[in-house]
This record gives sequence, structure tokens and C-alpha cells, in this order.
Amino acid sequence: MMTKKLLLPVVLLINSAICQDVKKETEALQTKMDRFTSKTGAFSKFADTKLPDLISNYSSAQTRIRKVVSGTQYFYFYQIEESGEYGNSTASIEYSDLLEVIKALNVLKVEVDKDAAGNPDYLENKFTTVDGFQVGYYVSKSKVQRFIKLEKYGSKNTVFMKDFATVETAFNDAKVKIQELQK
Repeated sequence: MMTKKLLLPVVLLINSAICQDVKKETEALQTKMDRFTSKTGAFSKFADTKLPDLISNYSSAQTRIRKVVSGTQYFYFYQIEESGEYGNSTASIEYSDLLEVIKALNVLKVEVDKDAAGNPDYLENKFTTVDGFQVGYYVSKSKVQRFIKLEKYGSKNTVFMKDFATVETAFNDAKVKIQELQK
């Protein structure tokens, strides 16, 4: 009888701890865009500025700058949207992350030739933002494939690029446009 009385509080305590861990994981999955646009009790406003399409090996993705006004705060995102047969994949890269992606792209451009020259069976080199956007390349059987991955989860969200110059131009154009909009 005493064991049953002790068992119930222990089970409830463990259950409570597990629920808190699940809540923390859910909070951690929110992107910057989610955090800025899902504040309850505050107005959110979006304003888009279209940019040229990002041309990939197999298609073209729409790009834009999205200004998000949340309460009294302003945030700028570079968005890349790839249309698919069953839906769209969209990357929302916050301005400070965009600056980091541009730096990372410069490193990747230097390393790609060295990595390809090593003739690995398989090698992957990529940079990932906090929100899960990726830019990188892989080398397989002496062939280099450059890519950007728009979303952290799901399928059909990888865009394959002919070269990094196209990506670099698009990202730098986005940076300049955001700087203009910030004035």
C-alpha cells in the first residue's frame, strides 16, 4: 500500500519533466521568422520587395526581401522560394545570418577546388544557419555539385547550382537591397 502511494507522485513528477522537455524542443524548432511573426498581442506587417529569380541547374527560384514589422521592431529577411509539384519550399534568411552566409560562401569557394582535387569517394562541405538554411557542395566520383538547402526539414527543398558565382551575386544583391531599405 505504501509503495502505491509513493509510486503515483514519482510517475507524475517524471511525466511533468518529460512534458517540459517536449515544450523546450518545440520552442527550439522555431525559426527567427516564426519568433518575429508569432508574437501574440502584437501586430505583424510584411512588405515584400521582389528581386531577380535565382537560376539553378533545373529551375529558377523566386527571391525577395521581406520586411517584417513586429510591434515597434523591424526585421529584414532574404527569401528564396522554390515551387514544387506539391508545394513550395522557402528559406527566410535574416539579415545578420545573410552576412554570415556570404562570409561562409567565400570560404567554400576557396575550398571546393582543393576538396575536388583530393578525389574523395564522397566529401560534403556546407555552412548551416541557426534556422537550417544550408549552402555548400559535395564531391562524388570527382564531380562537384553545389547546392543550397532551403528548409531544415522536408524533402524537395534542395536547389542545385551550376556555380557559386550565381549564389554569391544573388546574396550580395540581397544585402545591398536590405541596406537600401534600412535607410
